Amino acid sequence: MVGFATVGLLAYAVDLALFTYLRGPAGLDPITAKVLSFVAGCSVAYAGNALGTYRHARVQGLRPYAVFFAVNVAGAVVQLLCLAVSHYGLGLTSQRADTVSGAGIGMALATVLRFWGTRTLVFRT
Repeated sequence: MVGFATVGLLAYAVDLALFTYLRGPAGLDPITAKVLSFVAGCSVAYAGNALGTYRHARVQGLRPYAVFFAVNVAGAVVQLLCLAVSHYGLGLTSQRADTVSGAGIGMALATVLRFWGTRTLVFRT
């Protein structure tokens, strides 16, 4: 679990740094910047988990990466759903509420989903 969390933090840092750069100095629109940073973050997370956390699984080919990417997209959807329910469904529209629902509750639920999906669907032994 510690290895998974460490890799996740590194991937998050790559995603955030790249998004910030692409949105700022590179001048890309927010959607394009987020898609590119998300793919980069997923790639870092996959490599970190394949070479570190789940190195004993010895997965090969594109299929494990595609499943890993799908699990991460599902996690992103969970985060967005938490944010949407809070913001639009419950009417909690402050920046703090958005942060708590999306980056707090949503991230916690998404992390559980990603851990389960990564362990059982991608790097199963």
